[in-house]
Amino acid sequence: MALMPKRVKHRKMQRGRVRGNATRGNKVSFGDFGLQTLEAGWITARQIEAGRVAATHFLHREGRVYIRIFPDKPVTSKPLETRMGKGKGEPEMWVAPVKPGTMLFEISGTEADTAKSALRRIACKMPVRCRLVKRLQAR
Repeated sequence: MALMPKRVKHRKMQRGRVRGNATRGNKVSFGDFGLQTLEAGWITARQIEAGRVAATHFLHREGRVYIRIFPDKPVTSKPLETRMGKGKGEPEMWVAPVKPGTMLFEISGTEADTAKSALRRIACKMPVRCRLVKRLQAR
């Protein structure tokens, strides 16, 4: 089941554009290792789900996977072979707009090499370039 909001105030939204770097949600907060974006883009609900399935399948119920993004932006498209006009299309999918530096996934409760392998598998499913980051230890 793909991620999507239970209800929204407005059914359709303008495209907008993703500018600047992430200032919130850019640190490893819940897990020990995280997957951080290096470029801006849209990540669809299906891509998030594919990453989650890849990680949980690889971990064999060992550790915990945290998803730090949520697809709350509707993307519309008009049907094929439709003439111009007649208004905006219907919502087709939900995306999560991400800025460079946004933390996508986090993993805790496993060894370092296992967590890194799982995050590498998730990164292969993502449409943006990512890097693996480690939690900063409090001194």
